[in-house]
Amino acid sequence: MKMVTDTGIAFAREMVPELRAPIALAVNAVLPLLFLALFGPLLTSTPGIGEGSPWQWFLPGILVLLALSGTAGAGGNLLMEINSGSFERMLVTPMNRTALLAGRTLKEVLTLAAQGVLLILVLLPTSFELFPLGALAGLVLLATFGVGLGALSFTLAVLARKQEQVFYLVQQACFLPLMLLSGVLLPMSLAPSWLYTVSRFNPVTHIVEAERALFAGRFAEPAVLYGGVCALAIAGLGLFFGARVMRDVRV
Repeated sequence: MKMVTDTGIAFAREMVPELRAPIALAVNAVLPLLFLALFGPLLTSTPGIGEGSPWQWFLPGILVLLALSGTAGAGGNLLMEINSGSFERMLVTPMNRTALLAGRTLKEVLTLAAQGVLLILVLLPTSFELFPLGALAGLVLLATFGVGLGALSFTLAVLARKQEQVFYLVQQACFLPLMLLSGVLLPMSLAPSWLYTVSRFNPVTHIVEAERALFAGRFAEPAVLYGGVCALAIAGLGLFFGARVMRDVRV
């Protein structure tokens, strides 16, 4: 019960300031909306995106891009708290340290899910076809992926707290290859064979493919299994290393 209570306290501490200043949430929603408005129409005649509406193919990729660009960068806010000294004050409280990580991660995942719902609502008047169960499963998969990314981002922030530039260097060094090789914007089937082969070793590629299958209502595709395994593995690694670092960090 203490773990649950402390997680709720940590979550409220992170979420309440966001709700009091919703402009930050609105700004974070601008980028995916711009992608939908300015890049999405270019896919109308692009081969490799399947039949039907291009939004059906494009939206799942944008949701994963949101997770990569937003949740994976959440550690930057933690770095600011470390520099201000507020993080140290939290560490010396009786709160469970793993709950501190869980509360922060929960806030990032809730924000990610809210942005996903917003994008779905924006596309409803278009040719996008909504499969409710598939969309719900896709959001659950996205949240699982976001848990792992958020926890890994916080872990990196704590480890790099004495050298901030290391956090941003590692983040960008991981973000760009993961994004470009995942096919969030263009089908990897259009890539040269060597690049396509490399993309198969990218776990985000399988998560993107699983999202596209789910949002199309295709639960039985192998891509859903592969994507689910990758998302769970990332979440497990993130929570394991995050909890360990939070327990061992010294004020």
